[in-house]
Amino acid sequence: MVYLLAVAAALASAVGGVLQRIGVESAPAEDAMRLRLLTNALRGGVWLAGLGFLLVTFALQAMALRFGDLTVVQPILTTELLFLIAILAVVFHHPLGWRDWVGAAAIVAGLAGFIALSAPAVGHGLPSSEAWVTVSVVVAVAFVVLVVMARQGPRWWRAAVFGAVAAMLFAYTSSFTKATTTLITGGWGHVFTHWEPYALVVTGLLGFFMLQNALHAGPIAASRSVMVIVNPLVSIVIGVLVFGEHLRTGPGFVIGEILALAVMCAGALALSQSPLVTGATVDGRPGEMLGRKATAPATG
Repeated sequence: MVYLLAVAAALASAVGGVLQRIGVESAPAEDAMRLRLLTNALRGGVWLAGLGFLLVTFALQAMALRFGDLTVVQPILTTELLFLIAILAVVFHHPLGWRDWVGAAAIVAGLAGFIALSAPAVGHGLPSSEAWVTVSVVVAVAFVVLVVMARQGPRWWRAAVFGAVAAMLFAYTSSFTKATTTLITGGWGHVFTHWEPYALVVTGLLGFFMLQNALHAGPIAASRSVMVIVNPLVSIVIGVLVFGEHLRTGPGFVIGEILALAVMCAGALALSQSPLVTGATVDGRPGEMLGRKATAPATG
């Protein structure tokens, strides 16, 4: 059940990401890192449809985290890139190339290998105050550094760095989601006497804002490929160090887990180079429309 919920969340996220990229791609460049980016997007039906899918993603992910661990659920969300490639292939009626098939196979094999080798064991649902403080300080420092780095550079770089920020924040938000679903066992009234649900809302909104900037900054390939790699890796670290989720630690298992994650990440990078995602020309035809530079509508 946990696996099915996580895969369904990945599918909903892929659809939502495509729709929201369409919704913000024509926004002026000066809207970056401003609330005006969201207020303008809210006027578009396509963007709102994407928002709906992202809300569905959150609900499915929360249910998966209620019964599963961060070290399991978050890596499964990497399959979002598989769904993204499939969606773009269907939309543009272009057959998948060898890079796409190899990348897809690597993601599936790496993910399956990691879960099989690590055999994640349930940790404690509510971390200690010291653990929360430590992870919060690290996330805050990384956030400031990455946002400064994302303020300049070519479009693909800005999209990638904003994507890394969003992925980190979503992994951080997932930790609060996991804690909140644990608190639910004591009743909804009990939940809101704790600070974790409120932190979930704040970090979730901030991550959502960073995601919009990533989609607006450049090609979806740059932001999504980074997100599907950074999110599970950060989530695994948080799951092990903050929630005490246990992975097999024998030398052979650790090496195998690292190799499996490397294969999964390599597959994600391979798919990110697909002409369907990068917007490159294939057989004389343009690739993915979401990779083109946003232009203002013609006037006069």
